[in-house]
Amino acid sequence: MFCIIEINLLVFIATIIFLILLLFSFVVFLIHHYQNKQFENNKKIEVLKAAHDNNILKAQIQVQELTFQYISREIHDNIGQKLSLTKLQLNTLLLLADSNLKSRLEDVTHLLTESLNDLRDLSRSMSSDFIAENGFVKTIENEIEQLNKYGQFDLKLTITGEAIYMTTEKEVVLFRIIQETLNNIIKHAEATQIHIILHYTNSNLLIEIKDNGKGFNLNTQSEGNGLNNIRNRARSLDGLAEFESSKGKGTNLKINIPINDTE
Repeated sequence: MFCIIEINLLVFIATIIFLILLLFSFVVFLIHHYQNKQFENNKKIEVLKAAHDNNILKAQIQVQELTFQYISREIHDNIGQKLSLTKLQLNTLLLLADSNLKSRLEDVTHLLTESLNDLRDLSRSMSSDFIAENGFVKTIENEIEQLNKYGQFDLKLTITGEAIYMTTEKEVVLFRIIQETLNNIIKHAEATQIHIILHYTNSNLLIEIKDNGKGFNLNTQSEGNGLNNIRNRARSLDGLAEFESSKGKGTNLKINIPINDTE
């Protein structure tokens, strides 16, 4: 009798332990399931946030491009035309002026002609239509030609690999990256030599822009608008922009952009 009671007690205890273990396993399962769900939800939120941020970034770039287009057309259609009319009037005055005044008017006309050419170059560099008509490489060559004519910089372009087709939208953003970089070098680097390298692979475009300027300390340099614009524009193309620099040793910008477009 005692053995039966003892056995029943052991069975009862074993059953209780089993139920506790079952309940514990169920609780662990629920916690694990909740954590997985939370992780999946967090990933979805991150993806949505990244997509939202990328959409905002692309919208900002589109607004900037529309602003460039507006300014370019204003330069060409308004300011350029007025200066051209002024030049025509000066040419008319040249025919009527005496020798002393004629010399001065010729100097003014020459300066006006140079100003008109500079404005046309500026208008072209700001216009995405020029990029669409001439292509990415030709637009960079034009920009280099305009900067080299001032004699303050020695710019050169090297292209390796076989060029791959890119959409006009992508070419415009890439050109703006190069344009922004050159602008930063001219304003801050005190460089005399600038080398732009375009290396095409089967699926990527690697852009490298080197200068022999004063450089800066990456650990202490605050992220200015110029550097942020470059990083953001590269990110809008699912690319990456990385800076290498140190004081007195110039700066090297490396940009890696996927270009195997499927759109």
